[in-house]
Amino acid sequence: MDDSSAALLGADGPLAASLPQFTPRLPQQEMAEAVEQALRHDHTLIVEAGTGTGKTYAYLVPALMSGRRVAISTGTKTLQDQLYHRDLPRVRDALGIPVRVALLKGRGNYLCLYRMKRARLVPALKFLYLRLREVEDWARRTQTGEISELGSLEGEEVLVRQITSTADNCLGSRCPDFDQCHVARARRNAQAADVVVINHHLLFADFVLKEEGFGQILAGTDAVVVDEAHQLPELAAQFFGQRLSTRQLQELAKDSQTEADNLGDMPQLREAAEALTAATARFENAFAGPQGRVTLQEFLSRPMTRELCAEAGDALQALFEAVKPFEERNAELAGCVQRADDLLRRYGHIISGVDPEQVRWAEPALRGGSLHATPILVAEGFRRMLETYPGAWVLTSATLATSDGFGHFTRELGLEQAHTLQLESPFDFESQARLYLPRDLPEPNHPEYPEAVVHAVLPVIDASRGGVFVLCTSHRALKRIAAGLRARLQLPIFVQGEDSRSALLEAFTQDGNAVLVGTSSFWEGVDVKGQALRVVVIDKLPFTAPGDPVYEAKLDAIRRGGGKPFFDLQLPEAIVMLRQGAGRLIRDAEDRGLLMLCDPRLRSKGYGRQVLDSLPRMPVLTDLGEVRDWMDAIS
Repeated sequence: MDDSSAALLGADGPLAASLPQFTPRLPQQEMAEAVEQALRHDHTLIVEAGTGTGKTYAYLVPALMSGRRVAISTGTKTLQDQLYHRDLPRVRDALGIPVRVALLKGRGNYLCLYRMKRARLVPALKFLYLRLREVEDWARRTQTGEISELGSLEGEEVLVRQITSTADNCLGSRCPDFDQCHVARARRNAQAADVVVINHHLLFADFVLKEEGFGQILAGTDAVVVDEAHQLPELAAQFFGQRLSTRQLQELAKDSQTEADNLGDMPQLREAAEALTAATARFENAFAGPQGRVTLQEFLSRPMTRELCAEAGDALQALFEAVKPFEERNAELAGCVQRADDLLRRYGHIISGVDPEQVRWAEPALRGGSLHATPILVAEGFRRMLETYPGAWVLTSATLATSDGFGHFTRELGLEQAHTLQLESPFDFESQARLYLPRDLPEPNHPEYPEAVVHAVLPVIDASRGGVFVLCTSHRALKRIAAGLRARLQLPIFVQGEDSRSALLEAFTQDGNAVLVGTSSFWEGVDVKGQALRVVVIDKLPFTAPGDPVYEAKLDAIRRGGGKPFFDLQLPEAIVMLRQGAGRLIRDAEDRGLLMLCDPRLRSKGYGRQVLDSLPRMPVLTDLGEVRDWMDAIS
């Protein structure tokens, strides 16, 4: 039998024979063949696989058949679990290959035995004593140590932080529980596996540690497959930069003070820890006021902010000098020395560093905030990443290209020489979907635009009798549109922020005739098949809002290079995001639905044609009569 990946995914292959729901798809076979060639010849391959291609099987089959050690990186923990617990076993069993597989998540997903034992001494946990007892009972039974086994811990952040470790407070091999450490065991399993499933955060974190001499997860990997690869540019900017938060300072001060109290003979260390706690608390107040990201220069120009920042830096330096002499006393103090030294380096880099290739900025949090130094361009860093892990790289997503191809994506990551493949969805959008472009809406910058969207959407919801996603481009628009719909509709309306995403999706799907109003987190990674979702409404083109210091720096860099920021960055990013949102509509060969794009610029601006050309081809409706006819036809 032909054992090429394409043949294995064909009508006479083992997957068709053993998986009842499997349907051979030509685009899937084309992608599998391209991935097989990339793995064989150590190419970098970029694949856009439209919804319904079956890209997961298209890369799993060649990966498992290659005999090479492969790391598969996904965008979220949910996708990780789906891949590891469902898709991988199905394909492996169908192929009959004894491949060793492993799942590895970030350390915050695993119980830390050492910190759990010390949790009883934490005053903040005295009201969670019974819950802690449950954790201790579970700890004696669990094989993986994955916190998710405990069920939902939403609202119990204090407990979760205490029973898990971070890169800052982990004691590593110095930990007395290191031999039983769940994180260490998961990493050993990953290193011994033929196929390891990780996520993008781990992928980048391992590269950063590798550059510092500590990376180990991907050591010896022959190939890396990156699913949901459209997320890479933004994540690369996060990981290739530097970050310092007030929370990190407070936790260092707390841990240092705890050790000083436990040992009882370090009054200078206790005093220094208390001083850092107080200085950081005052610095936290500097983040109050206007919300959102601002440049570091603007942040430090606020009254007293520069002085409060310097005070926190001085207190951090004093703590380092106080704890340094006790570095050999125990593992906890050695860890505090290392953390203080690292935070001092970050502080100096962000506050005092001068690098025209980076933008420095500040961002508030629920309490306090963080300081950042972020690279404006990530292409050089990403190329360095590929050089660090030589071999085959496969980057895939349902949305990577615009109507002009892959140019925007490849430029951002420095992958101009990569092989590319664009595969259209096998779904028949011409018969399964319609695109509705309502007329007479004001320009999106009109102060009453959200209310105009509500007015335009109401007759569509009436025609569909529910089953509607309304995707908004901002939280402000979400609140106004949700309020407008609730004032006029009797249908159940679920709104992002009023419950967890998973709970909202479950309630929406179970109802079958509801309306869900969401913003960014509902534009991707949401899969509602069948009649429960039959209309997707998008309020306007998802251009990035002005004012973000990192984004503005990217625009300035394009201008300095002689480019055109709108066409080189703003429009391509908006198109990719729009395609993500539009992709929520048709998730199955049996789905039928309506996509409603409210933005009048799709008709009035020259670039509107480019945006529409990037979407799957489907008939365009121009008036409500046609909308009602279509909704009647598919109801």
